[in-house]
Amino acid sequence: MTEKERRDVKMATLYELRLIFTNGDKKEFTTEEIVELLDKIALAKDQD
Repeated sequence: MTEKERRDVKMATLYELRLIFTNGDKKEFTTEEIVELLDKIALAKDQD
């Protein structure tokens, strides 16, 4: 994977997080909830 591809994946992941946080009804998250979301994204990316 090239450096540009890594950067693109990083930005796509950050955008996914942004969408999760802004499109939901919930406005405050606990640390545990954020970690759970990060785990779900990481597992999904691992399956790609």
